[in-house]
Amino acid sequence: MNPVLANTVVDTFVHGGWVMWPVLATFLLAVGVLIDRIIWWTQFSSRVNTRNQEKAREALGNGDFGTCLDLTTGTKEPFLDNLQDGLIHVRTSMLGAMQLNATHVIERSESRMWVLSTIITLAPLLGLLGTIVGIMESFKFVGNSDLAASKVSGGIGAALIATACGLSIAILCLLPYNYFKKRSNVLRASFERWINHTELLAESAKSHGHDLEAFIVSRVSKLR
Repeated sequence: MNPVLANTVVDTFVHGGWVMWPVLATFLLAVGVLIDRIIWWTQFSSRVNTRNQEKAREALGNGDFGTCLDLTTGTKEPFLDNLQDGLIHVRTSMLGAMQLNATHVIERSESRMWVLSTIITLAPLLGLLGTIVGIMESFKFVGNSDLAASKVSGGIGAALIATACGLSIAILCLLPYNYFKKRSNVLRASFERWINHTELLAESAKSHGHDLEAFIVSRVSKLR
């Protein structure tokens, strides 16, 4: 970093008063959460394989349960992993197992989002606190015979620095927060469609004489 710029940043931080320390803490926390969410969503998106999803659904609908189970075994693809949970627990509740699996994934997608939500509210309040503290410092000189305009303006300047930083952090968090919330909502809807479609395909296969439960029982018996 340019030494002049670095000195300017440090001077601005110092002039902002002691409130700048909690403001800095919220900024670092926000950056950490944003990096965590970006990494999680990047990894999640890289595992999604729509082609294998279609193959698994087609196999399930045609009663080719062996191919369907093979496609879902040993994969990190989230929707196929969800289907595998359903297949394994078909004797108890295929739908319930898939819904529970989807709930865990959605919870991970929303992990630490409450931190961003809190920072969006907290950062401007800290900035407001800095404003109040700065103005209070300025009022100390009112009525003093040694009143100096520079001291008054310095207190107001500190107040403005804290406010600007608090608002900037809130804005920094607001846009990614809404983006990640939207992606979580889309993911939830995708799982709902996936589970409902899977249930329909399983019922369709059953209506054509393909017994999924009997297949899973025989498959488990062979593994034993």
